[in-house]
Amino acid sequence: MSVIPDNAPQVPAAEHTLRILRHLAARSTPVAASAIARELELPRSTVYHLLATLAQHGFVLHLREQQRWGLGTSAFELAGGYMRQQPLARLGRPLIAALADRVGESAHLAMMSGADVLYIVEERAPRRPTLVTEVGVRLPAHLTATGRAMLAALPREQVRALYPDATAFPTRTGLGPGRPSELRDILRGIRTAGFATEDGEVSTGLSSVGVAVIDHSDWPVAAVAVTWPEDRAAPRDITAIAAAVSDTAHELARRLQGRTRSDPHRTKESSPQTPTGTESSTQTVVVSISRSRPCEV
Repeated sequence: MSVIPDNAPQVPAAEHTLRILRHLAARSTPVAASAIARELELPRSTVYHLLATLAQHGFVLHLREQQRWGLGTSAFELAGGYMRQQPLARLGRPLIAALADRVGESAHLAMMSGADVLYIVEERAPRRPTLVTEVGVRLPAHLTATGRAMLAALPREQVRALYPDATAFPTRTGLGPGRPSELRDILRGIRTAGFATEDGEVSTGLSSVGVAVIDHSDWPVAAVAVTWPEDRAAPRDITAIAAAVSDTAHELARRLQGRTRSDPHRTKESSPQTPTGTESSTQTVVVSISRSRPCEV
């Protein structure tokens, strides 16, 4: 697959335009042009000219009464095209197949859908047991290794909105977190240790390792996972499988970003500062190790 090298020629106008669109997409309400210029450290005249051009093509909308700018319908159409083309599944499918071959166990690709994980790719390893993680299946995110990894990467207020009280915690086997405080403890452990364990929350007799892929805006866009029979696992196997899953997640993040990186395992916190007017393309990955009886990721 072709990727854009780090030393590719830069086009300032294109960079500024994309930064403005990303800035608007990250806001819950429309923004004043002066605030955009200030927060992105761009000249006001540049921002006004780019906003005017974007508005002509429908990518931004000017709310004249409020003197604010928001995303337009053309931006929404881009999002729809993204979903129709299924880039996550298309990019992830060969990587998931390679991962299954590498570890000799079934592998999956999932994404968040509300408080669930939705499986979009599954690669069944030969002579491995049937799993519930077929394409199109949804499972409660708080019960699964990939779900927990992605939840750990979400803003805390987003997690609180998804799990406001005990009624938000369905179970499959009677196990798993049943209150927001219990989920917070699990996610805190993932953020601190880099991995999580779960035992029997989805199905019996299986273990899973999952890794969440974080995009350029620090959002968990997907999660890669491997599931294997519990009685065949040993501590060193878990470490090796987690490393393989992490490699796959990093590669998927790289391909989604379309850039090469000198150190794919580097996090934003450890990355050097980027010059003013540019954005780091580094992604982070949260590892979630699930040992147990889950038929999941």
